[in-house]
Amino acid sequence: MKFDVSSSDLLSKLMIASGSIGSNPVLPILEDFLFVIKDNVLSISSTNLETSITTHIDVISDENGNVAVPAKILVDTLKALPEQPVSFNVDPENYSIKLTSSYGEYKLSGDDPNDFPDLPEASSTNEISISGKVLGQSISNTSFATSSDELRLAMTGVLMKIDYNKLILVATDAHKLVKQSIAGINVDLSESFIVPKKALGLVKNALSDDEVKISFNSKNVFFNLEDTQIIARLIDAKYPDYNAVIPTENPNLLTLGRNDFKNSLKRIVIYSNKTTNQVILSLSEGSLTISAQDLDFSNEATEQLSCNYVGEPMTIGFNAKFLIEMLNVLQSDEIKFELSTPSRAGILLPSEQEENEHLLMLVMPVMMSH
Repeated sequence: MKFDVSSSDLLSKLMIASGSIGSNPVLPILEDFLFVIKDNVLSISSTNLETSITTHIDVISDENGNVAVPAKILVDTLKALPEQPVSFNVDPENYSIKLTSSYGEYKLSGDDPNDFPDLPEASSTNEISISGKVLGQSISNTSFATSSDELRLAMTGVLMKIDYNKLILVATDAHKLVKQSIAGINVDLSESFIVPKKALGLVKNALSDDEVKISFNSKNVFFNLEDTQIIARLIDAKYPDYNAVIPTENPNLLTLGRNDFKNSLKRIVIYSNKTTNQVILSLSEGSLTISAQDLDFSNEATEQLSCNYVGEPMTIGFNAKFLIEMLNVLQSDEIKFELSTPSRAGILLPSEQEENEHLLMLVMPVMMSH
C-alpha cells in the first residue's frame, strides 16, 4: 500500500488526533495512530479508551488498506521536515513503513491494525446542532470551573443539559459555579450528560466556526466537526442540583469595569493570607474598597475603585484567585456583581449578553475571620 500527502497537512491532522494518545498507555497499540485508506481518503484514529478521535485527509493512494503507525516517531519526523509532499510505502506482510521525503528515507515498524481497539459507534443516539464558535466559547466559559477532586467525580466534568430549545452547560467545584445557556436549539428532547473536561479541551482545539453536530447515548458523546469526530466516554455520576445554590434575590448591585477590578485584585491578593487568598470588598453607595491583610506577616493593602453600587452598605470576603479566574474568562468591558448578604454567593454577569446566550458565574464568599 502506497500513498502521497502533504507533510504539513498531515501533521496538522496528527496534532488533532494525538490529543487522545496517553503517555503510558495500558496497551502498546494505544501509542499508535490507526491509518485507514479508502478511496483516496486517509482516516486517522487514536484512542486512550476514554476519548477517541478520528480525522480525515485527502491523499493520493494506489489502493485501500490500513496500518497502525507509532505516533511519536511519525509526529517528530514530520515536525522536523519543511512543508513538502511525502510518500508512505507500507509492506502488508510485516507492516513495516518506509517514509520518503525530498531529503531521504525513513523506516519505521508499524503494527497490525487488527490489534487496534474498535471505536464506539453512534447507535440509537439523540442529536443537536450548534455553531462551533458558540460551542468553543461556552467550553472556555465553563471548563475552568470544574473540580479536580476525583472523589467528586461528577464535578470533574461539565454538565451538558439539553432542554428543548436550549443547551445549558454547567461546571462547578463547590467554590465557584458557571452556567452558560444557549437558546435557539430546536429539539424535542430533555436530557443531560456529563462530559470530561479533558475531552472538551480536545473538542475546543479542533473546532472551527462551522456547525458541530453533538450526538449522545447512555455511554458516549460524539462531537462531529467538519472532518473530525471526537468521542468521549461520559462520566457516570449524578450531577449536584446546581439551581439550588444560585440565589434568586440579590438586591445589591455593583457595576464596574472588568479590567480595573481584575488588576486591583491582582495587586491586593499579594497582601492576602496565602491559604485563603481572601480579599474584603467594602461597598457603600458609589464606592468600593478592596482590602486584604496577612496577619502572620503584618502585610496589608487597600485600594478604592470607582464603581456604581446600588444597595445596602455591606462587607463581604472572597477568594481573589477565583474572582480573577472568572474575570479572565468574562469578555465584556463592564461586569455586574449581584450580592445579597455576606454569607451568600455572589453572582458575576457580563453587563451585555449576546441575544441567544446567557452566562452566569457564581462565587462563594470566604467567611471573614476576625
